[in-house]
Amino acid sequence: MSLTGKTYLPFAVISLLSVATSVPVMALDLETARAKGAVGELDNGFLAIPPGAGTEGQSLVTTINSQRKAEYEKIGAQNNITPETVGQMMFEKIYQRLPAGTMVQIQGKWTKKQ
Repeated sequence: MSLTGKTYLPFAVISLLSVATSVPVMALDLETARAKGAVGELDNGFLAIPPGAGTEGQSLVTTINSQRKAEYEKIGAQNNITPETVGQMMFEKIYQRLPAGTMVQIQGKWTKKQ
């Protein structure tokens, strides 16, 4: 992809990491919620509540997923790829940065990152 006229995808993905991992000030921040097992990462680039986690992280999931969806759509449109593809690519980047023990869902199965 060209650096002129379009957002260069790797740069866009890197810049999205800050959006994907930052949250507004809330009662529960993303890192704490992940560490507590209140939220987990899905292989499509979104967050979800892992089984048995309760509802403590639900508003955080809703807020961050809304932000991520908007960014995935924007990056996808700029690079002629689907937002779903952007989300999958973001999961790969996010996964690399997750600490061991973080709940992740890959191909429909919840597990803790090793």
